[in-house]
Amino acid sequence: MLLLRNVADAVLPDLQVIEHRQNESLPSRELSSDAPGTTFSSGSPARSSYDEGDPHVSEEIRFVASVAKALDSLTQAEAGDIIIAAAPRALGILRSEYSDRVRAKVIAEVDKDFTHLPVPQIAQRLMML
Repeated sequence: MLLLRNVADAVLPDLQVIEHRQNESLPSRELSSDAPGTTFSSGSPARSSYDEGDPHVSEEIRFVASVAKALDSLTQAEAGDIIIAAAPRALGILRSEYSDRVRAKVIAEVDKDFTHLPVPQIAQRLMML
């Protein structure tokens, strides 16, 4: 995650990093506690297992929720509008986590992941939108 502030204008942005976080992707064995659980089917003595879901998806949701909280904290301290750029899946999760304060300040959303780019290239890509 990169939180950037534009200290110039919309025509020629000058982006400065406010905060940077990286979500370390752990192996599945470190995210799951054990093998899937089992249960009895009603009306049958047979057991069946159930899946607990993908732990990486759960971790991504947790990380994106922390990004939403960081945005909310930022809106308390900073004036100005917000432009969100995130991978499409992360953007969908992020939208559901926006506080009312953040939602009121978001003026644009870009469904692209720019976090792997240097800040000057992010500014160039945003100018092309």
